[in-house]
Order: sequence, then structure tokens, then C-alpha cells
Amino acid sequence: MENNAAIKKNQGGDLLGWRIASYILIGVFTLTTIIPLVWLTYSSFKPHQEIILDPLGWPDAPTFHNYELAWKLGEFGILFGNSIFYSTVATVITVLLALMCGYAFAKFGFKITGFLYTFFLGGLLITVHSILVPLFVMESFVGIDDTRWGVLIPYVALGLPFQLFLATSYLKSIPDSLEEAALIDGTGYMGIFWRIVLPMSAPVMATMLIYCFLGNWNEFVLIMVLTSRQAVRSLPAGINAFAGTTARDYGVQFAALMYGTVPILIFYAAFSKQIKKGFAAGSLKE
Repeated sequence: MENNAAIKKNQGGDLLGWRIASYILIGVFTLTTIIPLVWLTYSSFKPHQEIILDPLGWPDAPTFHNYELAWKLGEFGILFGNSIFYSTVATVITVLLALMCGYAFAKFGFKITGFLYTFFLGGLLITVHSILVPLFVMESFVGIDDTRWGVLIPYVALGLPFQLFLATSYLKSIPDSLEEAALIDGTGYMGIFWRIVLPMSAPVMATMLIYCFLGNWNEFVLIMVLTSRQAVRSLPAGINAFAGTTARDYGVQFAALMYGTVPILIFYAAFSKQIKKGFAAGSLKE
């Protein structure tokens, strides 16, 4: 009995040590994330000269002039509109296609199903940088370079493999008896998808929509390579332009960065619970 008590005591001490170490690591990670954001936020209200003289100090006289100038120079009204358009349209198309294909892969047992599913998942191994040149050449040949279609199509294609993996894994957990009962009642497969599969996929669909939207919103490489006109570029590309045109005005640069940072923080704060619920509901179940 004494030996068992000693063993439990040692185990409890080890567990407490690991817990303390994990809290310390989490705290360090949190600080390294929050401190730069705080510094960026209050520095965006400082004039350039004040930033140069006292980079870490609080602003003596906070001003919105940096934000006004950044909005005007960067044409952020156009950039915000394009980002919302690309993110929303590409996300809806990607998630809908992923759920449709995932339903087929999860419930239709054709011989070619396994091969097609593996073929689609092979897209997870393709990096954006490896296809930039051929993609740009192909779009130039077809005539959709520097257009919104030229941005939307790659967004959907590159986002589909991972979304398909999430959808297929989740849809496998839906009982086949529901589909069989619907077929007996005379409902076709399209009716089953819209009336049964889609409503039951709400948890994973929320996760897919959020992650796909954030990925499209933050995308930078494709929009920089495939577009050159300000009228079709999105927010990340517009913010990058400040690194060259206003490199000597740090206040305006910081304000431009805040235009790109604040929407993401608000979006995550609003939908963080849905992200957790989506994965907790079994979005990665096989």
C-alpha cells in the first residue's frame, strides 16, 4: 500500500511538473503573439518621426492621419471589395463541390471510387510555388490572366483537396439507413443530398467554410503573380504595395497592416466557437 501511494505521489508530481511546463510554454507563445500586435496597434497612431525617435513608446498625440492616408493611397475600398468577393465566391463553390464529391466518395462503392479519391487527395502534396509558372502561362494562353476568373479558378482548385478530405471523412459517419429509407420513399440522390446530407453536415460545413474563407482571404502568392491591375487585386497584395511606395513612412505602413489584421481578428473572435465545435463533432472521423 505504501509503495502504491509513493508511486501515485511521484506520478502526481510528474504530472504537475508537465502541467507547469506546458503553461509556461503557452504563456511564452501567447506573449510572443500578443506583444507585436499591441505594438503594431498603438504605433499605427504615431507619426513617422515619432516612431523613429521612440520606436517602443506610446504615442504622444494619437492621430488617425495614417489611416486616412493609407486608405487613400492604397485604394482600400476596392481591395476590401475584391477580397470579400474572392473569399466568399471561392469558399461557397469549394465547399459545395467538396460536399458533393465527398458524398459520392463516402457512399458510392464503385470500383473507381478509391482511385479517384486518392487522386483528389494528391492535390494536398502540390505546393502553390511549384505551379506558379505553368499556371500563369496557361492563364495567359487562355486569356483569363489579370481577371477575377483567373483568381477564382485556382482558389477553388487548390482549396478543394483538403475540403474534400474533411467532407468525405465526416460523411462516412452518416448512417446508410437514412439514405436507404429515403430511396425507398422515392427520393433521388440529389434530393437525398440537399434534404438529408447537407443539413446533417452543418458541423463540418461550418468548419470548412471558416477555414476556406480565411485561407482565401489571406492568400498572397497567387494574387500577386496572376494579377497586375489594382482593380482586381485583393487586400494582401495592396498592403504589400506599401513596402515600396511608402517605405519611409512607417506610420502609414502600420496603418495599412492594421487594415489587414483587424478583419481577421474580428472574424476569428466571432467564429472561434464554431471552429472548435466543428472539429469536436468529428470532422476528421473516418
